[in-house]
Amino acid sequence: MESKLNELKKAMDSTTHKGRHFTEFQKHKIRNAVHANSTFKTKSPNKFVIFIMTTFAICLLGFFVSTELLVQKNGTINGSPNTWKVTHDYEENNKVIFSIFPEPELHADMPNGYIFSFKEPFDTFKGSELSISAVHKETGKRIEVLSPQKIKEPSPGYSSLQRFSTSFQVPYSGLWRYEVYLDGKAYGEVVVSVAEKEEANSVILPEDLPDFVQESDFDTINWNRKATTFGRNIIGNEHQSGIIGADMPSLTAQKWMWHLWNTKATELTVVGYYRETRTVHPVLNNGEGWTIPLGGENNGADVHAPSAVTIPERGEWAFLLYTEKELFDVIVWEINE
Repeated sequence: MESKLNELKKAMDSTTHKGRHFTEFQKHKIRNAVHANSTFKTKSPNKFVIFIMTTFAICLLGFFVSTELLVQKNGTINGSPNTWKVTHDYEENNKVIFSIFPEPELHADMPNGYIFSFKEPFDTFKGSELSISAVHKETGKRIEVLSPQKIKEPSPGYSSLQRFSTSFQVPYSGLWRYEVYLDGKAYGEVVVSVAEKEEANSVILPEDLPDFVQESDFDTINWNRKATTFGRNIIGNEHQSGIIGADMPSLTAQKWMWHLWNTKATELTVVGYYRETRTVHPVLNNGEGWTIPLGGENNGADVHAPSAVTIPERGEWAFLLYTEKELFDVIVWEINE
C-alpha cells in the first residue's frame, strides 16, 4: 500500500499541481477583477440628457395646467360642455358677458326670435364677424344657425350690441347650446330648452274677429322687423305705414294717428297680436273695435285716421293692418308703459 501511495505522489508532482503557476502580474489582475465586482461604481448621467428631460417635464406640466384653466374659463373644451343646465347668461369671473332673451315659447322646426344683449363696449365687436352655432345635447348635431355677420354699427338706439336681434330654427326638441363666435373664435355660450313643434299653442282668436283675418296671417309676422321712427315722429315702416303717438304711454287710453302710403282705402282694420300669450285683441276705440274710417292725406301719407287706443298688456305687440279686407302691413312695436 505504501509503495502505491509513493507512486501516486510522484505522478502528481509531475502535473500542474507542482511549483508556482501564477506570476505577480496575474495575481494583480485577479485581485483587481475581484475588487471591481464587489465595489461597482455607477457612471454619472450626462448633464445634457438631464436638461432635456427636465425641460420636457416642465412643458408637459404647463400644457396640462393651461388646458385645465381653459376648461375653467370657457366651460367647454373641444365642444364638450361641463354642464347642460339651462342658462340664458354667459359669465366669466362672476361677471355677465352677454345674455339671451328668447321668445316666450321656443319650438322645434319653426322660426324662433332671439335678442342677444352683449355687455362689452362696441369696440370689442366693431369690424368683427359674429356667428352662432347650435349643438343638440341628445344627438350631438351641430348646425350654424347664424352665418358670419360683419358688425358695423351698434344696436339702434344703443351704444353697443345690447339688442342684437336674430331669428332661426332648430330641428329637434330638447336642450340646445348656442355658441357665439367672433371672427371664428369662441366668445361664449348659453343653453336653452326647445319644446316639440306639436306642443305649440295655436293662436287664440276672439269670436268677433273679422272673418277675413286668417290664422295664417300671424305666422307671417317678422319679429325682427321692428318699427322705426321717421318723418314727423312717426313710428312704423317708412313709405308704408306709421303711427303718431305709439311712443306715448298706451296701457291707458291714448290717441294714435294712423298713416298709410300707396293706398286709397277708405277703411282700416287693426288687429293687435300679443306675442307672449299668442292672443289677439282689438285695440281701437279703447279696445272695443276693429275698424275705423280713413281720411285724406296727412304728414305725407296718402290716407290717415285718428283713433283712441288702449293696449291691455306691456310687452311685444304686432299690429296687423288690413285694407280692402286684405293684410296691408304689420307694425311690430314694444309697449313698456
